[in-house]
Amino acid sequence: MYLNDNLKKQYTEDRMSAYEAQRLAQVYAFGPMVFEVARLMVKWGIFEMLETPMTSEEVAGKAGISVYAAKCLLESSLTMQTVTVDAETGRYALAKAGWFLLHDESTRVNLDFNHDVNYQGMFYLEEALKEGRPAGLKCLGDWPTVYEGLSTLPEQAQKSWFAFDHFYSDGSFEQALELVFSRPTKHLMDVGGNTGRWALQCVKHNPDVEVTIVDLPQQIGMMKEQTAGQPGAERIHGYAANMLDDSCQLPSEPAFDAIWMSQFLDCFSEPQILSILRRAAAVMTPGTRLYIMETLWDRQRFDTAAFCLAQTSLYFTAIANGNSKMYHSDDLVRLVETAGLHVETIHDFLGLGHSVLVVRR
Repeated sequence: MYLNDNLKKQYTEDRMSAYEAQRLAQVYAFGPMVFEVARLMVKWGIFEMLETPMTSEEVAGKAGISVYAAKCLLESSLTMQTVTVDAETGRYALAKAGWFLLHDESTRVNLDFNHDVNYQGMFYLEEALKEGRPAGLKCLGDWPTVYEGLSTLPEQAQKSWFAFDHFYSDGSFEQALELVFSRPTKHLMDVGGNTGRWALQCVKHNPDVEVTIVDLPQQIGMMKEQTAGQPGAERIHGYAANMLDDSCQLPSEPAFDAIWMSQFLDCFSEPQILSILRRAAAVMTPGTRLYIMETLWDRQRFDTAAFCLAQTSLYFTAIANGNSKMYHSDDLVRLVETAGLHVETIHDFLGLGHSVLVVRR
């Protein structure tokens, strides 16, 4: 199994003391309470207040809550190690973990995503794992998968879903553009192009490229709304297709120089990925390159990133579709080769931790 040196140190031996392990186990046992306290300390501005130390009474007055509520939150936060307290003055102050909850954009995006999209549905994780279907999706709406419902998700859930999706993809765009357009690229197919953010970057980067977005009909409609009036939008075209349908083929004309799949294959099970890759292979010429950009949990620099990705897999299980995940790179390479394709190179550490597999026939 591929693991970089940093992750090997984390995952191949148990280095915790018994005390550390017991405390961590209790954090897991009280997970829902810990999560909600952290969220409310952010939402009600208490962490921000505590950048200047305050008593519980002062926090209550400034936050507009009772002293009882303030003490509950502050004492929980104290044992969560997100705040500290001065034993003499009784003033609470922001600790390092609280600072990250307040200021770290990745943490905030994850917090909102988990509250607005995942929280209620995670109650049905056991059912989802046993049955291979998104049993928790019913908490958001009545669709076979979340993708059919993206355009009609409840407002806050939709906002947090797209914020999560864009945060983890947008930071890699600049490096990815240089990689894709290092070869002559006149026609590019963007499979799972969503709202067209990548396509807009492509037509801005290259004044000659024509981009065809392949996605669900409702997503094509949303893409057209989002790209309307943007520079180069006339060079962005839509092709409605449901890639879950094995009979649905990818467009073969014009001959595509590049096929782009960003954070797309993690939306499918291994058999579905194999089917999609075979359909991609069917329209590829010897000169076509397939670019697969994913956040592969085993190719991260740091354990924190691998942790976030492994937990995000459970969103796919309970909410998104019931059968996909954030994949290990070995699994994706195996599927590429089974589809009759070849991984030419793998480029790691784009943006916040993306890897790009460059694939040819």
